[in-house]
Amino acid sequence: MVRFRAPLLIALGLFVAGLALTAALKDRHYVLLSLVLLLAALLPLFLRLERRQLASRELVLLAVLSAIAAVSRIPFAALPGVKPVSAVVILSAYVFGAEAGFVIGAVAALVSNIYFGQGPWTPWQMFAWGMTGLTAGWLRNTWWMKKRPGLLIFGFIWGFLFGWIMNLWVILSLPDAFSWGLVAATYGASFYFDLAHALSNVFFLTILAGGWTKVLKRFRKKYGLLQE
Repeated sequence: MVRFRAPLLIALGLFVAGLALTAALKDRHYVLLSLVLLLAALLPLFLRLERRQLASRELVLLAVLSAIAAVSRIPFAALPGVKPVSAVVILSAYVFGAEAGFVIGAVAALVSNIYFGQGPWTPWQMFAWGMTGLTAGWLRNTWWMKKRPGLLIFGFIWGFLFGWIMNLWVILSLPDAFSWGLVAATYGASFYFDLAHALSNVFFLTILAGGWTKVLKRFRKKYGLLQE
């Protein structure tokens, strides 16, 4: 995935720069600015995919997996922190690669919020789930990701990373109240929700990592889908 590192580094650079800039601003327009910069961080990754030639059946596959990830979120709406989306995104990226994982994660966040409600938090969820898929695909050929415990640990870690990214949105949405106490309170309050997300990732990955992954690999091999 060396050829995919440049867009990733650009996206992460823009993301960090956006956080630094918006944190430095105190006016009422800084939330809008943070969203613009966050969308700018997503842009290099979408452009990288745009330059890749995709067959119609590959686009259909991405759409179907994105829809599955989005719909899987709805039955668990009453359980805070429990999100099967992450497991679906991780396994899709594990089979089809970083580009597919990023698109599936970002689109799943956008589509599922048609049900849950769109808002300024949507780009942050797109970024968080997109990065979940991107890193899963980027690391899929490492020795520890090929082992079941390594995959489960990866899902557990991203349960917390997802929550930490979303916490940034909460903190940046309260500029007048910003303090290190607010940061500590926000991350402390989200701990149990992040833990629920992490444990649910382990649970759903344990259930899906066997049969579902084999089915996806069979489709990939038989039809030559999303070969990298």
